[in-house]
Order: sequence, then C-alpha cells, then structure tokens
Amino acid sequence: MTNTAKTKAVFLDRDGVLNREMGDYVCRIEDFHILTYNIPALKQLQDKGYTLIVATNQGGLAKGWYTEEQLAEMHQLLRDTFKAGGVEITDIFYCPHHPNFTGDCDCRKPKPGLLLRAIEKYNIDPSLSYFIGDRERDVEAGTAAGVKGILIDSDQPISEVLGLIV
Repeated sequence: MTNTAKTKAVFLDRDGVLNREMGDYVCRIEDFHILTYNIPALKQLQDKGYTLIVATNQGGLAKGWYTEEQLAEMHQLLRDTFKAGGVEITDIFYCPHHPNFTGDCDCRKPKPGLLLRAIEKYNIDPSLSYFIGDRERDVEAGTAAGVKGILIDSDQPISEVLGLIV
C-alpha cells in the first residue's frame, strides 16, 4: 500500500522575499544579499510541516544579463545560508523566459506553471499551501494554482505574516 498523503507547502518568491530587492534583476553574486532575518520564520514553517519551495521569474537569463551558472551559484548560496540556520529549501523553480525575448510561456508568473510543476513533483495539496510574494503577480500565480497568496512589502520580514499561516 502506497502513501498517497499530500504534503503542504509554502512557496516563496525570491527577490524581495528571500533576498534584497535590487531593481529589475540581481545579476551578480556580489549583489545577492540574503535576508537572513527570515530564517527563524522559515524554520517555524518548516517545523510545522511545510515544504519550502522557491518560485521565481528570472527573465534576466533570456536577456543575457547573467548565465545559468551564475544563477546556480546564487541559488546555492541561498540554500547554504538557510541550511546553516536549520532551514531546508526543498527546491527552486525558476522561469528563464522573458516575453520580449523568448515569447510567451506557461511558467512566468503570474501564470501558475512553476507552482503546478512543484505541486505535481512533491505531491502537494494546494488547498493547504501558501505563496508569499512581494508582487501581485505572485498572488495571481498562487490563486491560479489553487494556493493562497500572501502579499508582503519588498524586504518585509516573513515573521510579520506568520499568523496568516500557522
């Protein structure tokens, strides 16, 4: 008999939620400033059984402003920094497209493609899950995927919205 129990997740936008918002794109690791004050709140969510997944638009790839290797380096730093605080980011889903450069896609937020891929991959119950983002498109993507969206101000501590989840 297989375990078909679904998991619950908190999806997190990257720029402005997990690292400092730096305008349009963070292109260099030197400019990638992780918001470590969010570690205790993320640890609390993880301890409550939430899988933590990042869903981020990275249109700078399509524009040629940075490479997949540079992006991977930033994402590894993000994972390592949070892991040092006891927080595991289960996965990072990103959209490498930009409509002006690569045309339309199903994964660029506000479309739900990134979340739907994660929901399928990790057997997530959208009705038990949340998406914390600093832009309306994050909330729209969450809603389209059946996930409750929580809009925060850029660089606002996640701890200020924990009461909406736990």
